[in-house]
Amino acid sequence: MKILAIDPGYERLGIAIIEKEKGGKETLLYSECFKTSAKDAHAKRLGQISKKISETLNVFPSEALAIEELFLNTNQKTAMKVSEARGVVIAEAARAGLPVFEYTPLQIKVAVTGYGRSDKKAVISMIEKLINLSLDKKPQDDEYDAIATGLTFFATQRAYSVRQ
Repeated sequence: MKILAIDPGYERLGIAIIEKEKGGKETLLYSECFKTSAKDAHAKRLGQISKKISETLNVFPSEALAIEELFLNTNQKTAMKVSEARGVVIAEAARAGLPVFEYTPLQIKVAVTGYGRSDKKAVISMIEKLINLSLDKKPQDDEYDAIATGLTFFATQRAYSVRQ
């Protein structure tokens, strides 16, 4: 099974494609920290995100989208823009016929480390133990967040297959 995992963002979007063979270990096929420019208009940036997700799904056809739920920060303007970016990603997944699975930051930390208050360093350390990172480059923070979201999907995937 191959999934698209996203750490939503407006300026930086973490993207990961993770595959897991039945009974096997997860493998990271692709990851990227996709960036939009603050110089571009809001609508153009959302369009760029939409295009990137569509292109990624064309190259890596997937069976589901795993996406992090929005963590409300104190800057409402930023939260709204990130919400809109999430909406674009979810719309592209819907257009591709993918079921969408959303996870809170707490659920992701528990799934990856077993502890909901883990820091970024602990999450990254566990990701490197849990998944084959067979890439030429070390992932950026947003990519690690997307990978963690994808691992959360696979940790809870049994419940998904039961619902099918």
